[in-house]
Amino acid sequence: MRVSLDQLEALEAIVRQGSFAGAATSLHKAQSAVSYAVRQLEESLGVLVFDRSGHRATLTPAGVAILDEARIVLSRARRITWLADHFAGGWEPRLHVVVDGALPMGPLLQALKRMSDEGVPTHIQLRTEYLGGVQRRFEADGSDLMIAKEFRRESWMEVRALAEVTMVLVASPEHAVHQTSEPHDTTSLQRFLELAVHDSSDETSAVDTNDIGGARVFYLGDFNAKRDGLRIGLGFGWVPEPLVADDLETGALKLVRYTPGATRRFTPWLVTRTDRPLGRAAQRLTELLTVAL
Repeated sequence: MRVSLDQLEALEAIVRQGSFAGAATSLHKAQSAVSYAVRQLEESLGVLVFDRSGHRATLTPAGVAILDEARIVLSRARRITWLADHFAGGWEPRLHVVVDGALPMGPLLQALKRMSDEGVPTHIQLRTEYLGGVQRRFEADGSDLMIAKEFRRESWMEVRALAEVTMVLVASPEHAVHQTSEPHDTTSLQRFLELAVHDSSDETSAVDTNDIGGARVFYLGDFNAKRDGLRIGLGFGWVPEPLVADDLETGALKLVRYTPGATRRFTPWLVTRTDRPLGRAAQRLTELLTVAL
């Protein structure tokens, strides 16, 4: 059995235009060519698609079912053509991005939404890692972009500084860390349980670069789990300020009085590769992130 796109297109056009003549006009073909395409379709399938016994040809029950499938096939075929046109214009089929989970995701998601609204055809894969795991994933997978808190610079990297991110040291207002008259120093904080996010790299030590360094530390899988632990009073810890802004406003979390300061800032970095050219999607995402983050 051989079914061509021309045959399916003729079928769809006849139903859409309401007649063989209308289909021929819309397809810029002779009516005899449209009729021939439908006859070939019926012969290939071994069923009648149109009932021609009346004044006007109408779809048979089999024709109705075949039309439904034909529309799906034609839609996919047109999508393939559209993608091919875009890829020929410099849009890469896939874009791999790895990002440190300590960074605020809102600006990145807004950039991706903007690209979606613009009709960017590229499939974008976003991976979240932590600390040393970000660079390990970037290098091991050959990813296109990396958004990292800390990394080891290599000669084949192009690096751009992004807007500063603020980390805050917080705990539940009921936590014992708040039950002192004087601000804590590092030694006094080490008496309490600290919550940290585990480095996702297998090649580096399991430490949170913002930790206090006490003997009692619980390592969690991500900052959302860390936030939940903080809110129930499990421990204290550093978290991205945007993640807990609402908690600080409502009083669900409270800044820890800490002599060096309960606020720290760091500069995240957008890293791309110089060993292969960036496609248009990578260029657009880089442009949006440079402005947004």
